[in-house]
Amino acid sequence: MNQPNLFDLHTETIETERVLLYALGDFQSRGKLLEDRELALDRLRGAFKRACDKFEIAEFSDEQLAENLTKLDVKITKLPSFVAKHPFRITVSKNVATNAQEIYKSILLND
Repeated sequence: MNQPNLFDLHTETIETERVLLYALGDFQSRGKLLEDRELALDRLRGAFKRACDKFEIAEFSDEQLAENLTKLDVKITKLPSFVAKHPFRITVSKNVATNAQEIYKSILLND
């Protein structure tokens, strides 16, 4: 097995961002409000699953989602595990929500 090089790692990061933004755009395309609203991760799991299916990749764990959403400047609040099955709350800024809508639309147009 080959060791990944710097460019492979960068491509993986870009793909992860794209998948997550696509999922957030998908969530909004269904008429759901995302911007500046705290949501339980449970509410978004369906959108993340659809995005992973679309890009034919394995689903992300809750921790992977939280870590990668933080990189996109999404505010993550971790709750105690006894509070919820998926113990994260997310708040998406207007800029990220707008960017997600644009990514979602551009991917749909290219299909």
